[in-house]
Amino acid sequence: MEKIDQLDRKILRIITQNARMPFKDVAEECGVSRAAIHQRVQRLIDMDVITGSGYTVNPKMLGFQICVYIGIILERGSMYKDVVEELEKIPEIVESQYTLGHYTILIKLYAKNDEHLMQLLNGRIQEIPGVAATETLTSLDQRIKRTIPIE
Repeated sequence: MEKIDQLDRKILRIITQNARMPFKDVAEECGVSRAAIHQRVQRLIDMDVITGSGYTVNPKMLGFQICVYIGIILERGSMYKDVVEELEKIPEIVESQYTLGHYTILIKLYAKNDEHLMQLLNGRIQEIPGVAATETLTSLDQRIKRTIPIE
């Protein structure tokens, strides 16, 4: 595995704070050429250090008023892959985690309103073969959303 040096870390700190910053400005701040930034960023992508890019959309501006986390208990843990395949077909689910503890899977989901949430929960998620039980936690507010610190 290739090493991440101080220049890589500096680039990561800058672009995680402002992904829209032009590479010429990143290069200027780092004291290297724009080509060097392009090469470094591409190498970080190839190494899976950088795993995505793009714009973040505010779900509320698109009519999704409710954010929930749903803990899913499976009949058997071995059903995980099959259940996740079915969960992937539900576009309102934006994240899933395979977990240890009380739940087998923890998902994050956006719904337009209570009726939409009930339809997704009762009509889709709980109908997936292998889902034994669910518990829903409603998010009232999100104050912290960030990447890990880059030292």
